[in-house]
Amino acid sequence: MRKRYCVKAHYATPMQNWVLTELDSGERVISERLDHVRSAAVGFWIGAGSRDEAADEAGVTHFIEHLLFKGSDRYSAVEIAEIFDGLGGELNAATSREHTLVYARIPDHHLETAVDVMSDMVFAPAFAELDSEREVVLEEIAMYEDAPQELVHDLIAEAVFGDHPLGRPVIGTVDVISSIPRDSIARYHDTMYVPGNIVVAAAGNVEHDQVVELVTRGLERRAAAGAGASRPNVRPPLVSPPAPRLQFQQKDTEQYHVCLAAPGISRSDRRRFAASLLDAILGGSASSRLFQEIREKRGMAYAVYSFVSQYTDTGQIGVYLGTREDNLGEALRITAEQIADIAGGNLPERELNRAKENLKGRILLSMESTSARMNRLGKSLITDSELLSLDRIVAEIDAVEASSVSELAAALLAPDRLSAACIGPSDERFVAALEHVTPGLARAA
Repeated sequence: MRKRYCVKAHYATPMQNWVLTELDSGERVISERLDHVRSAAVGFWIGAGSRDEAADEAGVTHFIEHLLFKGSDRYSAVEIAEIFDGLGGELNAATSREHTLVYARIPDHHLETAVDVMSDMVFAPAFAELDSEREVVLEEIAMYEDAPQELVHDLIAEAVFGDHPLGRPVIGTVDVISSIPRDSIARYHDTMYVPGNIVVAAAGNVEHDQVVELVTRGLERRAAAGAGASRPNVRPPLVSPPAPRLQFQQKDTEQYHVCLAAPGISRSDRRRFAASLLDAILGGSASSRLFQEIREKRGMAYAVYSFVSQYTDTGQIGVYLGTREDNLGEALRITAEQIADIAGGNLPERELNRAKENLKGRILLSMESTSARMNRLGKSLITDSELLSLDRIVAEIDAVEASSVSELAAALLAPDRLSAACIGPSDERFVAALEHVTPGLARAA
């Protein structure tokens, strides 16, 4: 027997209709039908991310994501690749700090084949070619080590969250990936890849009852194989983040790659709409303050932007810039100046309205993609977030006042809350430049 819930939400055109079914196993299936397309996007969302790992298994979630493609009980790695190539489809996966996603986009008439293969990959991986895939992940880690503009984001996460799992790199570490045994990998998979911890989301030219039936078939095969009980993942909350820290990695780079960041807000916080607007205004768009002041007006950086991440119980907000040594101090001074200006209440109505239209426009345009619609459905469920209609999202964005954005900037990006991370030639030059942003952290270095 299964429970079925049907909710319909409308936003201008096209109409949005999504249907949710919860199976007795605990697995949830959600879909949205789009009659005007001939494709389907489907994703298996697993509530397992890098924050769920113990220190001695750091990176196992990402490693398993790789291993899912290396064969299952019924399909070899080559067969999986050949099947999806033969469908004219796309198959991929991603790991984050709080979930893993295996997803595909295929012509609608190939949905049954896609779900069949993906179910086997998710529930019955063979963990074949283990040692060769270790080498692939180790090469991926090495690639990140050679990309300071990417690696610095791992450093700032460590600076903000310290020894908490949120502070560890999603990709894992060389020590763990090179040595973790097969039984530890299989045990983690058996614990986390259970129906109660999985959402299947689909969007496109799909029939909900068909999607439910296909998912149920996969679960029946899993039960026949004698799989263990379904236990949803319950992760302990982050009680309080550590004090701000500084992380520096010396590397003979042409630029200093810098991140400034602080703990942010959770995905259920009502201020998340104000946080998105703050991101757009500070550094999230071509007309944003940091992009205009640092890149366009002064030519001090090629890449400069702000970023916002939201988790179950906390978040992260920050700024990245890459610049040469001669520009480092001035670029950081401008960054601090712009943050302080917004926090001080200097946010003209025209600037706020432009950010609102930018944010609403990006959301509405993304709804033309079946993959984006699938992602919206799946991520909302796997993170236990309210699935808002587009009408409601637009209304929430429009309701944000300038004072709310300024107050959030003052609360989250105060100098004494900021951690700092840098990859570059000289820690002394970086610390000196930090005096423009967070004097206390610079003096403590």
